[in-house]
Amino acid sequence: MAETHGLMIMLLIFLETLLLTNSKVILPDANVTCIIPDDCILPCNFRPTGTVVIHWYKQQIPVHSYYYNKDQFGLQNKHFSGRTCLFNSHIPHGNASLLLRKVKVQDKGRYKCYTSTRKGNQEIFVNLEVKALIQSVTMETSDEMVTCSSHNIYPVPQVTWSTDPPSAQEVLENSTIKTTDHKGLFTVVSALRILGNRPNYTYFCSFISADKTQVWTASRKTQDHITQDDGHALSIPCIAPYSLQNFSLIWTFTSSSEPTVILRYDTKTKHTFNMWEGQAELDQDLLLYGDASLLLHKPDTEKHSGTYTCTFSGLQSKHIIQTKVNITVSSICVDEQNVQRSWWSTAASAAFFLFTIIIALSQCANQRAMETRTASHRYNGTGFVENSLHKHLSTTALYIIGQHGIECNRLQFEALDQLAGSTPNTAEECTVALPPGTEVGQEETTVALPVEGSDGLQSSSLEKDGLANIEPDTINIK
Repeated sequence: MAETHGLMIMLLIFLETLLLTNSKVILPDANVTCIIPDDCILPCNFRPTGTVVIHWYKQQIPVHSYYYNKDQFGLQNKHFSGRTCLFNSHIPHGNASLLLRKVKVQDKGRYKCYTSTRKGNQEIFVNLEVKALIQSVTMETSDEMVTCSSHNIYPVPQVTWSTDPPSAQEVLENSTIKTTDHKGLFTVVSALRILGNRPNYTYFCSFISADKTQVWTASRKTQDHITQDDGHALSIPCIAPYSLQNFSLIWTFTSSSEPTVILRYDTKTKHTFNMWEGQAELDQDLLLYGDASLLLHKPDTEKHSGTYTCTFSGLQSKHIIQTKVNITVSSICVDEQNVQRSWWSTAASAAFFLFTIIIALSQCANQRAMETRTASHRYNGTGFVENSLHKHLSTTALYIIGQHGIECNRLQFEALDQLAGSTPNTAEECTVALPPGTEVGQEETTVALPVEGSDGLQSSSLEKDGLANIEPDTINIK
């Protein structure tokens, strides 16, 4: 009995050793999610007992092998070529994890980690999920549509639409198109028809990742046009539609060329970069409450008319407000310009009138001098003494004009010169030429005529000049 019992114990020990040598341990699957295109680690641990053989497979496709204390690439599939490695320094400590570089959509699947030591074999399965995160959402508007898009996403995200003020979901009819590229990444474009007669609505589109871990929201609002006179301060409103803790702000201006950055602001650094220093500014206190309205101090018609765009960028969100601004010429400026033009017109008219008067006076003076000389020669020819009679005529401003013998005193003649610029031909013209209310005094001048024969004057000469009927002693001129 003792020998039989000892034999049984030896048989059990042998069976135990045999089972340990050929045993296979199977553990529950591990689940790993990796981000495209980051590197990813597939975990695998074993009990180290000296030399070990490691094989990684993806559904029977060789991924990576290690034996004889080094990596073996002879049977590796070309899809994984140059993209896998083990942590060789950690293998003696039981770490057979695989590093997979630059994860792709095609890497998704179930992997097996096989390890073999003197104490047995082990298989560990790893389910690899991959995803490409939503990096951004772009919203664009036209006259009839609002379009939201995002690129290089995996898996396909969900897209939702909303408005502020709220609208019923049945009126938010949208069409969403999903396409893939050669890498297996999705591009999603969703379009919504703009609601009629609601120009000031804010439109929101949200991209929700398949695992619900990401929600990206973009919104856009087109405000009513603003018209303002130049030179007057103008505030262009820009208010965030919801509370933002950390965000960056960009103001851009578009006229006839590409958009140009006016101003940048970041809530983290509190730093403002202002390209329109002295022309535009923000209220730093209102920014804390999401009010980023832009104040233009003295807008100019040519420089500041165009489209202003305010963009809030926060954590997985972007909000855009667009406003068209038209700076017009101030009505006050128009009045000033009209007054200035009127002043210049009046000044020009006055200058022209003054110039005309000067020319007329000059011509009149020349004509007067000529007539004086003519009269002097005529009287000298009829026998008048030049040094006596002509002297009396000049001192009393007596002008004998033309052949009609019209009489005007100095005041009448000067008035005619100023108003008409010509010499009167009749007595009526002489009287009419005087300004209203002007009193003309009559001055009687006595001119002594020489006695016949004293200076050789003949009666025939007097008759010829119309002086034959005048008494020989005096002539009364009124």
